[in-house]
Amino acid sequence: MKNVCFLMARKLVFVLVTAFLLSMIVFFMLRVIPADSLGMMLPPSATEADAQALRVELGMDGSALHQYQVWLSGVFRGNLGNSIFFHQPVTGLLAQALPPTLELACISLLMALLISIPGGLVLYLLDKKKIEFLADFVLVLLLSVPSFLWGIILIVVFGVLFPVLPFMGRMEGTPAVDGGTGFLLFDLLIRGQWQAWWDAFSHLLLPALALALAFSPIVIRVLRSSLIETANSQYVNVARLRGVPEWRVLLVHMLKNAALPTLTLIGVQFGFLFGGTLLIEVIFSFPGIGNLMVQAIKNHDLPLIQGVALVFCLMVLAVNFCVDGLYSVMNPRLRSA
Repeated sequence: MKNVCFLMARKLVFVLVTAFLLSMIVFFMLRVIPADSLGMMLPPSATEADAQALRVELGMDGSALHQYQVWLSGVFRGNLGNSIFFHQPVTGLLAQALPPTLELACISLLMALLISIPGGLVLYLLDKKKIEFLADFVLVLLLSVPSFLWGIILIVVFGVLFPVLPFMGRMEGTPAVDGGTGFLLFDLLIRGQWQAWWDAFSHLLLPALALALAFSPIVIRVLRSSLIETANSQYVNVARLRGVPEWRVLLVHMLKNAALPTLTLIGVQFGFLFGGTLLIEVIFSFPGIGNLMVQAIKNHDLPLIQGVALVFCLMVLAVNFCVDGLYSVMNPRLRSA
């Protein structure tokens, strides 16, 4: 247990150092963008004196290093500046856009697990069978389809040809939830608004499924490989010699240990899943971080771009830290050390 605590403390230091370095990369790389953010904030009749006064007000009159220090001190205070296009605090805009994206990512991850675990088990059972090549062909075919293409396919099939699910927005109309957490499914569930909850959940199904279908094939492949690798392990052979049914050997003994490398893969791939929400949110007109980032880039909104990029990096780091912690707890060699 002491070993687990030491590893997690070391991981936390690594996460903090990485977050600091990423904040520097986000800040200085965006300064290279050839966009006149000040020009968008000033009227056409503004003079050079007006521009200089605005630079002083925004702290953009000093060196790049001084600007970074001012920006970083604001980050620690929860102040990411004001959006040039929306004329609102960036922190408030992120607080509104982040919960929908997290809901979408969590539902898609849950769907991916519901697809990947049975899929990995089925492919393992088909190992060295006559139809194994067909299963491998289907898996490779699924691997080649990106999430945005899945989104278009699902819209055409379930939104146009067979209109059974909604595919635009977060729910019909404006969510009637005041003072909630921003997580619409949770807020509506707590308030007992079941019809509105189903409406919001049904709007999540297609975009979440598009992300899950793009995320699942690689997890299926790794899980199948891990199961094949553990099939001839000593503890598995001992369980079989003791007369344990094969289904119990597979589900209790083999799957538990094969889940460790799969869990690591999920942590690594979550960044791609989270990044995939950008295009998916645009395709499905979903009001999340992805749509906010697109609007910020279109309008050269530098403070908002910085805020979205920083939040994205921190979310990926946080998920990987949690996955590493879960791996340390599940790994018996680390637990017993």
